[in-house]
Formats: sequence, structure tokens, C-alpha cells
Amino acid sequence: MVLTTLVDTETLSRHLDDPRWVVVDCRFALTDPEAGRRAYAVGHIPGARYAHLNEDLSSPVTRNSGRHPLPFPNTLAEKLSRWGIDKNSQVVVYDDSFGAMAARLWWLLRWLGHETVAVLDAGYPKWVREKRPVTTELPEIKATQFHPTINNGLWVDADHVLEMTRDMKGLLIDARAEERFRGEVEPLDKVAGHIPGANNMPYEDNLDISSEFMSDEALREHYLALLDKTPPDKVVHMCGSGVTACHSILAMEHAGLSGAKLYPGSWSEWIADPKRPVAKGE
Repeated sequence: MVLTTLVDTETLSRHLDDPRWVVVDCRFALTDPEAGRRAYAVGHIPGARYAHLNEDLSSPVTRNSGRHPLPFPNTLAEKLSRWGIDKNSQVVVYDDSFGAMAARLWWLLRWLGHETVAVLDAGYPKWVREKRPVTTELPEIKATQFHPTINNGLWVDADHVLEMTRDMKGLLIDARAEERFRGEVEPLDKVAGHIPGANNMPYEDNLDISSEFMSDEALREHYLALLDKTPPDKVVHMCGSGVTACHSILAMEHAGLSGAKLYPGSWSEWIADPKRPVAKGE
């Protein structure tokens, strides 16, 4: 069995003792960076390692970067090795925020050439509701060797996005909440608004009423209505700092609309240069 987008709780439960399956807990709160680590200590899926968004899944913030710059590939590869992940691993990542944080590691692994990674659909809350096993014990990890094969074709930089605003070629999709996109509120960044020409589709729209991802058919219809005639590989996803945008790339991949790219710096990097244009409203 090879899983590359989503996995359900029942399937994961059947593979908890499979040494080829590696589970990573990605719980994190942007407003409380230690919340995820505390939650992991209270209880986690048996065997799960913990990945911290700031410390493990990002590189240090610089004056010109966004809030969560991409990690250095070799540094991340070393951590993946210590977590027991190699080319034979089926990785499962989860969080308690509808996949919004876990999708970051899902995308990072694909960036480093590892396709066999899936996000636990509905995450830890569903796992607990179903009374599946939880532990406070740290996993016994056998370190291995992860060899990255970096694919920088999966992301674009600010210059690419700036060119998109000028020639209106391709489609830029912003996964932030509507009120942040419109510039009415901005709880995390110094400037409110959005990149001119961007389309707003909050990442929560990928979910159904049960907080699980919509079916692949529903997601396909959902995105094709916005894409119109734009090919998936001409779509660029962004958000506040390049994290929740990965959720939308995951949704498109699950829908069979492969090739969309990430703008990792996203809004927080865009506004680091006051010369870049900013828009407000719809």
C-alpha cells in the first residue's frame, strides 16, 4: 500500500506496528509555539515523533524572509534520518488543526523527493474521538539515512509572483481567511491586505462539515470552478507564511489536479519589501 495524499484513521490503526510506517505529530499553534509540544507530552499516537514548525520545519527568520522560511534541505534531511525516515518509509503526518500544520511536512517531504507521505484525515481529534490508542511514551527510534532529491520546481519566489501580478498569467490563490485577505484584520503580520490579482480560497473550504477533506470528486469540482482554463501547473498557492497553503496543494493533488506550486514566503515575506504592491478589499 502506497499513500501519497490522505490516510484514514482505520488504515493507520492497522499499521501502527508496521516498521515501515513512520508517524509524525505536527501539532502547533501560531499564537502559542509551545502548545503542540505540550499536547504531544500529554498524549500522542503510539510511535509518533514530534516535529516543531519553527524549530524543525522552518529555517531561522531573516529581515527579508517570511515568518516560516523553508528549512535548509540538508538540515531537514538529517532530522528525517534521526526520525527513522528513509526511502522505504510510508510517512503519516497529523495535527489537531484539520491538517493545516501537517500539510507543511507533507509538502516538505515531497520537495525533498519523498512521495510516500500522507496526512491523517481529520487528525488527532478524530483519532481520540474513536478511542484509538494514545500514549505518553516516547518512541524507540532506529535512525536511518534519508537521501534528499530536491525538486525546486515545486515552489516559486517573490519575483515570480510579482511577474504574475504584472502579466496576469497563471492563478495565485491565497488560503488565508476572508477577513485577512480583504485587509479588515491582521493578527499576525505588520501589514494587512493581499497581493494584487490574488484569488481568495480559505484552506478550510477544502473540508466538509465533519472536518474531513471533501471527496476527491468534490474537491476537483471545487477547484476547477476557480481554475477555469488555467492548467494546475500554472497555479501558485500562498497564505500568511507558506504553511496552510500546503493544505490547498494537498487538496488539489488529492483531486487529481497535480502540479500546483507553493510561494513559501507568502504574505509575510511579500510585505517585507515596501516596494511590493498591496491591495485591500475583495
